Amino acid sequence: MSIPNVMRETTSLNSGDCFAMFSRVKEKFDFPLHYHNEYELNLIINAKGAKRIVGDTIEIIDDIELVFIGPNVYHGWFTHQCTTRAINEVTIQFHKDLFDEKFLQRNQLFFIKNLLENAQRGIVFSYETTRDITTRILNLNNKDGFNSVLELISILHTLSLSKNMRILSDLGFSGESFQFASRRVDKVFEFMKSNYDKQLTLAEVAQVANMPEASFCRFLKKRTGKSFIESLNEIRVGNASRMLISTTHSIAEIAYQSGFNNISNFNRIFKRNKLCVPKEFRREYTAG
Repeated sequence: MSIPNVMRETTSLNSGDCFAMFSRVKEKFDFPLHYHNEYELNLIINAKGAKRIVGDTIEIIDDIELVFIGPNVYHGWFTHQCTTRAINEVTIQFHKDLFDEKFLQRNQLFFIKNLLENAQRGIVFSYETTRDITTRILNLNNKDGFNSVLELISILHTLSLSKNMRILSDLGFSGESFQFASRRVDKVFEFMKSNYDKQLTLAEVAQVANMPEASFCRFLKKRTGKSFIESLNEIRVGNASRMLISTTHSIAEIAYQSGFNNISNFNRIFKRNKLCVPKEFRREYTAG
């Protein structure tokens, strides 16, 4: 996916180091929307009113927030309505191969593995989690060598167990394969991803899962927390978001190519997911 005005960043993380940590106090956000190959944990303090973009999600942030971002996820913070002049930004970046895939298959790493997978869409943690872990993140800079790596892993483990974390970017925006803790769910979502532009029915998708419709609905809700139509619409909105910022197609063209059968329905569902209509989303995203 190629999007104008999104910068590919080459980070200063040394290939021989496990991670790098940077702490900055600044008057404003001045780095453009960007992406890079590394995982990134970003703690923002004293920036109420700033605008955050992660994937296809645009939000105004509070005075403190903690966001975890996977490799090649578009992200950026922008001053917007922030009036403070002492923004504290603490960034931890680590290589995407820091955790070997076989290592992550071990039972004790189950929750960290899920955290890393969800970071492919960006995660924002609750205010309570952020508040409770801020001191540990700030003190990580005081540790060195092996102890610093152990503490980073411990922080990630704590975050992986935290409550009320929220995944930011919609399914379908990045175009990447979906990964759930169920091969059956993976198969269903890959089918919806390949056919979202068609008028899919519950019966068709339940057949892919080889389940009766009622059983499939209960199964999907239990596994993902969302209904069939909510999941399908999320994929469609994710695709529409990608097209809004990467093409010059009209709103109507994007709606129909994303599987919506009329503009009013598209606008309504898009606004419910994104809290703004497609035209506003395109303007806000490209403005940074």
